Amino acid sequence: MKYVSSRALVALFFLCTLAGTCRGAMDYDQLFRQSSDLMAQGDLDGALTLLKQVPAPAPGEDAGPFVSSRMQAARILASQEETDKALAACQEVLRLFPDNSEARNFVAALKDQLRPKWHTVLADTLRFLPALGRGAMMTLLLVLCTMLVSPLGGLLIALGRISTLRPVSGLCWFIIWFFRGTPLLLQLFFIYYGLPSLGITLSPMTAAVIGLGLNYSAYLGEIIRGAIQSIDHGQMEAAKAIGMSYGQAMRRVIIPQTYKRLMPPVGNEFIALIKDTALVSTIAMVELMRAADQLFNTYFNITALVLAAMIYLVLTTIFTFIFEKIEYRAGIYEQR
Repeated sequence: MKYVSSRALVALFFLCTLAGTCRGAMDYDQLFRQSSDLMAQGDLDGALTLLKQVPAPAPGEDAGPFVSSRMQAARILASQEETDKALAACQEVLRLFPDNSEARNFVAALKDQLRPKWHTVLADTLRFLPALGRGAMMTLLLVLCTMLVSPLGGLLIALGRISTLRPVSGLCWFIIWFFRGTPLLLQLFFIYYGLPSLGITLSPMTAAVIGLGLNYSAYLGEIIRGAIQSIDHGQMEAAKAIGMSYGQAMRRVIIPQTYKRLMPPVGNEFIALIKDTALVSTIAMVELMRAADQLFNTYFNITALVLAAMIYLVLTTIFTFIFEKIEYRAGIYEQR
């Protein structure tokens, strides 16, 4: 009987211990549910009070409730901008579990918040500038290629527009009408995505240069035509009177006099071109706008967009200064 009673006592002790453990686990579950309800109601202080009731685990005990309670408390404290207390909650976890990745990552994030704003902006700038610089170089390359193509195309369109040959004049009128009357984005889409259905496949760079070149040639064609026709007709008659042909008169007399009048509108067009290059990001060209968009979507950091805007401003300022100098040099003789 004594032997049976001893075994019964041991069994009873084991069952009590197990029951206490299960009751503790159930209490923790109920505590976490209550804290979640309080957070849903906006009572963050009440939720913190409940979470702090979870004690540190004894050796061999499950540490899950303790870690979860302290990390949840750290998140609540961080949302209340009590960074020091949030760090203290994380440190409670790290003292027992130095390799806990959740606590370590949260501490690193909190320490980043404690840094001065200028330090964070500087770090983001140094991180984003290489990618934005490569995008800016591609934007600049597109602008320069278009500046080489479109003035020549615009001159040919302008001369064709004022030609006495009706088929040539009609064709040039149609080019101006079409490319000025449809969106540049639609033209880029057609060249890059539409032409492959006709058996013509172009690289993004080629499609971008062709699209921008044709569009700006149409605009420059009308600008150049207006400048040519603004020259007094007597200039042409005088050139012909001394034996010049039509081509010689245009090349030596008429067109040189249009430079001063061309510079302001042409300068405006090329400054607009710098910004319009952002549209080629839709045809898989990684230029400045596409690079900034990729960085923003990756890091959700507005610094990338601010830096891109500053680079655009620098480029437009440089081109504005250059065209002002060219305009001054072109009209230097008229100022005497």
